[in-house]
Amino acid sequence: MAERSFAREVERLRIGDGEVFRGEGILAVTKALLQSGVSYVGGYQGAPISHLMDVLSDGQEILGELGVHFEASASEAAAAAMLAASVNYPLRGAVTWKSTVGTNVASDALSQLASSGVTGGALIILGEDYGEGSSIMQERSHAFAMKSQMWLLDPRPNLASIVDAVEKGFELSEASKTPVFLELRIRACHVYGSFVAKDNIRAEFGLSDAMEKPTREYSRVVLPPSNFAHEAEKIEDRWPKAVDFIRKHRLNEFLGGDRGEVGIIVQGGLYNTLNRAMELAGLSNAFGDTDIPIYCLNVTYPLIDDEVKGFCLDKKAVLLVEEGQPEYIEQAVESILRKADIQTKVIGKHVLPRAGEYTSGVILDGLTKFFAQYAPAHALCAPPESAGAPGFAVTDLAAAVPQRPAGFCTGCPERPVFSAMKQVEKDIGKFHVSCDIGCHLFSILPPFDIGNTTMGYGLGWAGASAFGAKAKQRTVSMMGDGGFWHNGLTSGVGNAVFNKNDNVLIVIDNGYSAATGGQDILSSRASNKTKSTNNPIARAVRGIGVEWIEEVHTYDIARMKRVLKDAMTTAKKGPKVIIAQAECMLNRQRREKPLRDKAIREGKRVVRARYGVDPDTCTGDHSCIRISGCPSLTIRDNPDPLREDPVAYVNNDCVGCGVCGENAHSAVLCPSFYRAELVYNPGAVDRFFARCRAAVIGFFQRGADARRARFAFGDGE
Repeated sequence: MAERSFAREVERLRIGDGEVFRGEGILAVTKALLQSGVSYVGGYQGAPISHLMDVLSDGQEILGELGVHFEASASEAAAAAMLAASVNYPLRGAVTWKSTVGTNVASDALSQLASSGVTGGALIILGEDYGEGSSIMQERSHAFAMKSQMWLLDPRPNLASIVDAVEKGFELSEASKTPVFLELRIRACHVYGSFVAKDNIRAEFGLSDAMEKPTREYSRVVLPPSNFAHEAEKIEDRWPKAVDFIRKHRLNEFLGGDRGEVGIIVQGGLYNTLNRAMELAGLSNAFGDTDIPIYCLNVTYPLIDDEVKGFCLDKKAVLLVEEGQPEYIEQAVESILRKADIQTKVIGKHVLPRAGEYTSGVILDGLTKFFAQYAPAHALCAPPESAGAPGFAVTDLAAAVPQRPAGFCTGCPERPVFSAMKQVEKDIGKFHVSCDIGCHLFSILPPFDIGNTTMGYGLGWAGASAFGAKAKQRTVSMMGDGGFWHNGLTSGVGNAVFNKNDNVLIVIDNGYSAATGGQDILSSRASNKTKSTNNPIARAVRGIGVEWIEEVHTYDIARMKRVLKDAMTTAKKGPKVIIAQAECMLNRQRREKPLRDKAIREGKRVVRARYGVDPDTCTGDHSCIRISGCPSLTIRDNPDPLREDPVAYVNNDCVGCGVCGENAHSAVLCPSFYRAELVYNPGAVDRFFARCRAAVIGFFQRGADARRARFAFGDGE
């Protein structure tokens, strides 16, 4: 069950020529694929394009009507390898994943594809964010495009430009026989807008045609001597054809004024942010009307030399707005101009930061410095009244908003695992923990402070593979079920079995690929009409050769503690795998809460668990909070007038996972936690017992209140 369903939205994909399509960027991308006559699509989910995979999955019926095959690929490498179908056949194919990590995983297949070239259009849709909007290392896909000679599109973030980029991307790929990257930031994926649609196209040459009439061309195989010729072919044949296509179809745009001694060159994906900064500076309006000449690079690689030279020829200086580093575009523009003996100054990282996200505030600061030095006549005027209230100013968010590190959700099934690990550390001492990509990575932060390194998705155990020495302490590695099926089964478990590793792996099996949006995977418990699920992780681990395997219910902290301690201290040699199994509570809530609310509205009897803390029993030392870190476990004033320490308190965010009480039991904390059952639409029997309980509890509570009053005010003195 993915975090979001697009079952209703995908019906819009059926609209035809001349109709206006309205929706999100990811829906527009899917519509553009169908309008382009694509034969197959695939990919691996991951922000910013997780929901694009969800749209494709929910739209499989429409895809099937057009003969389009959809694959939820096992990894980015598997998705990239799909594009091999376009090498020999006139089949258009598109795949998608999160970059740069996904591109790194897919690099082997992509390099092969770029070497052999393609016959049908091959489009790789990259979800790429830079700066604080990203959860991964700060790198760009631009270097891969340059290295492998794959063209990189970066369209302006509006639906019409995105759709045009998809359609022209296929045409560019076929004209130059080269796979094409299309880069989308998360804001572009989820921007709302409209465009005039075209009819969906069923490919004239389909997958079945290729399967029934196979062809091969030895010169397309990456094998000596063909691969030696591919490098020359990229530069001497494919590159010129790509440049001609980009120039002829005007994929890059000249916006704003057509004359002036200064101008701006900007990546297409940053155009909206640039225009907002110019609006704040009084140089433009919300619709992009400006006198400043702008050269918008909807294709950031390759650059078109003639366009660059023509734009810069009559200008004293140009501001180059290029997010990220190294400054590949700035270096290339400098080279083009100097070789042509054009002395226009290229100002980029001189006035803009070398690293970090380019927000409107950051670009506004760069604009101010640029115009102050190179065009004083263009003094930046005050923002128009529509930009904000009088005295409007762009605030540095980093200074105004406190940092909020990522953390576990309320009820997360990972939280009890790390609570157990902290308790085991208290018994046997600290141990090295190799983390993995996914929610469990948040254990590195307080209150757990567990975790030393992370090397990539599914590489948790491989990240500890160097620790094969005889030592008094074993290492523990983490892996999620998504990472396990992505890469961990071979790179982690298989590697450990082959090398007779004697360390421990904990697999968090919550039934979904939670790190990428809650999509089904091989071991999901849910039935999926188009995918094979219910394939246990334990069976896969056992089949690859692991003998020491324990399956534990994630929320049974006491047993998790015993099993982990046994794994760390047993005399038995060889790899040890603990599989912690429990559903992701957020996905469970999404599934069960609407059904529960519906039943309550219909007057049906519903029972829901609710946890709490008895304030009279709570000692106020808050060890339960330190060992759990659950956001719903907080503090409030102590009701006892003789005690000043705040007591623990479970607020209404509680989802009923019971970790707080389990921790109190397994760590032998105070017995202040209780579990209550809330009964909705109670029957006669429920009401009778409720009256009995209220009478008994009321009797004892009145006595307690009386004793408290005597202590507070004395015995009537």
